[in-house]
Amino acid sequence: MKIYENKPPIGLPRWGLLRKLMESVLQNQDTIWQRYRFLLAVALPVLILDQTTKSLVRTNLALEETWVPWQWVDRFGRIVHWKNEGSAFDWFSWNKWVYILLAVIGTVAILYFFPRIPKRDWSFRLSMGLLLGGIISNNLIDRLIIGHVTDLIMIGYGDVFNLADVSNFAGLIILILGYLTEERRKKPHNNGDEI
Repeated sequence: MKIYENKPPIGLPRWGLLRKLMESVLQNQDTIWQRYRFLLAVALPVLILDQTTKSLVRTNLALEETWVPWQWVDRFGRIVHWKNEGSAFDWFSWNKWVYILLAVIGTVAILYFFPRIPKRDWSFRLSMGLLLGGIISNNLIDRLIIGHVTDLIMIGYGDVFNLADVSNFAGLIILILGYLTEERRKKPHNNGDEI
């Protein structure tokens, strides 16, 4: 049941996914907190921890400066202040607006689909929270406010990344594993009766 008759209220977009999201929000205002509580419980700590560590690095290290708490740790990894204009691990350094647009699309998609995921599918729900926290922290906060993503963790002498990258990667892995597990569960089992 829609809360308006034939046309949307003034200001409500008439197009696609964003309109459906807005309709969903307007129809269920009393249950918004209940519907998104788990998503926020996962995404907010990711966002806060990632932004806090980036702020500490930007405040205490010059660009490309490294810090190692103990010398023996240096061969395994270090903290570094790194400017990243590409995607995760500084891959694909294109125009930042492409990443911002993709982040907005991803955020809207997560907000739209999350309430439709059954509560028993914890892996899908967890992956959406991890992805949302990482997407917002890297692409909407860093790229819009700072102009680039701050990376800070260097393992060995390879790629540099941040906690939002780790969250996005973990979210994708959990999403894939959850999907594969769900598909396997739906598949009928062969009891050995057919020969």
